[in-house]
Amino acid sequence: MDTFLTILKILLVAVGALGVFLYGMKLMSDSLQKLAGSKMRTILAKMTDKPIRGILTGTIVTTAIQSSSATTVMVVSFVNAGLLSLAGAIAVIMGANIGTTVTAWIISLFGLGESSGALSFPLIAVAIVLPFMFMKKDKLKSIHEFVIGLAFLLIGLQFLQNAMPNLEEYPHFLETLGTLSNYGYLSILLFIVIGAALTCLVQASAAMMAITLVMCYKGWIGFDVAVALVMGQNIGTTITANLAAMVANAMAKKAARAHLVFNVLGVVITLVVFYPLMQLIAKMTIAFIGADPYALPNGDGYNPTAIPMALSIFHTFFNVVNTMILVWFIPQIIKIVNWMVKTPAEDDEIFKLKYIPSHFMSTSELDLESAQQEIQLFSRRVLKMYDYLPELNKVKSEDDFLDYLAKIKKYEELTDVMEIEIAKFLTHISETIGSKEGSKKISAMLRIIDNLESIGDSIYHISITKKAQREQRVEFGANNDGHLQKMFDCVRHALEIMDANLNKNYDDVEITSAYEAEDAINDYRNILRDVHVEALKSGDYTYEVGTLYSSIFALYEKIGDFVINISQSIVKSQESTPAPAVEA
Repeated sequence: MDTFLTILKILLVAVGALGVFLYGMKLMSDSLQKLAGSKMRTILAKMTDKPIRGILTGTIVTTAIQSSSATTVMVVSFVNAGLLSLAGAIAVIMGANIGTTVTAWIISLFGLGESSGALSFPLIAVAIVLPFMFMKKDKLKSIHEFVIGLAFLLIGLQFLQNAMPNLEEYPHFLETLGTLSNYGYLSILLFIVIGAALTCLVQASAAMMAITLVMCYKGWIGFDVAVALVMGQNIGTTITANLAAMVANAMAKKAARAHLVFNVLGVVITLVVFYPLMQLIAKMTIAFIGADPYALPNGDGYNPTAIPMALSIFHTFFNVVNTMILVWFIPQIIKIVNWMVKTPAEDDEIFKLKYIPSHFMSTSELDLESAQQEIQLFSRRVLKMYDYLPELNKVKSEDDFLDYLAKIKKYEELTDVMEIEIAKFLTHISETIGSKEGSKKISAMLRIIDNLESIGDSIYHISITKKAQREQRVEFGANNDGHLQKMFDCVRHALEIMDANLNKNYDDVEITSAYEAEDAINDYRNILRDVHVEALKSGDYTYEVGTLYSSIFALYEKIGDFVINISQSIVKSQESTPAPAVEA
């Protein structure tokens, strides 16, 4: 009973320590994203398909924001938007793997040892002093959160070290571990599987790396076993991403599979030269700190920091060398993932979030990129819906007319759902957005989707009016049909400008053209309204006919108001003073 309570206590302390560690990691990651999020998006947006630049970009971005999952989310969104090819995405993911090795170095250099936890207190003191420094409030808050996060990370590691009991207290466990380690390559394969399984279970490769490094420091596991666990963790972390991608689109699945294929191939390559490579890493560690990772506890030359240091060297070596080898085989990796994931035919009239993950995996301010691209898709669908309107005039048969009417109705329902789902996502991420820039952009996006949905409603109302015209067998006459076609063209031009603005960075919007298009719509609406009043007075057509006719050009003008509101909302997200909205 006492043994059970002791083990339970160890497990509870270890779990609690891991919780503190992961909380610190999340604080660090979120704060760095707030500091550099928009810059990271700009860097990736300007990425080319050159592999070396892609690898460097992935390394820099992941090192800066300390989150490979955040980098992957950005990469997938750019691939889906057509801004980055799958080959370019694979290169960035390779670089992201290199960037993740920073975590192991932080732990090895600062997080292990008897006094490692003591460093957290000076860090907290620095965090307390930060509010009194002269700095922009948003930046100050992010730096404050980063320092606090690093302190919590070190405290969690110290608790984790203290939770690990001395080896002498558990001889049977040590004997079992030793037995499992005595089967050569079979033992290595076994611990690779264990590392992958545990990473899937914990759902955090950083936590597993911390556990592995602490076990090495305490002498629980040897160097070869630790390396096998790390290789398994590299596979396990990609399996987590693949599970998340199960509900995502085909391109997201391909990016996730590419990550898996890359890491599995890296493990296979390492296994081929495993023991010679371990000897090389051991020599590098001896040269670096003068200690051999193969030295036994209580033996000559034993240093508890040797294996953690050797493991950090291996982790970096593993990702850098495998990247250098596999970068030449990106076309073959693409063929493999294309075979693994078949791309289904897209049905534009079926609702699904294409860029926003349905599980709302949070990556703080970087989620704004996914939302922006989903809004771009929203705009394209509204344009496609708008282009169905002329078909209602061209078709002769009743069946064809009803078919186009049904398409417009389906798109109108689609715009309703898109507004709701994008708004939910924006509301969700607004809870973690810390910068004023991000908050303003969310507010602008909420106004944009509201106006896009209103455009969809107006298009549908025009189609219903045309339906009433057809049912009542009303003819407007060649002149009036020509006037409506010109009004359609004016609004179509405004929609094109709006769509182009939505597809740019929000700080690069052509607002002058948008205002000119809006003025052209309003001027032509005024002309049609005056002509309409005169036509009613002279009896050119009945009041019932005039009502249908004026309703259509009035609805076109209302679409113009919603369109200019969208471009104004984009501008407003970049200005300190709000731009006036057009009353619809």
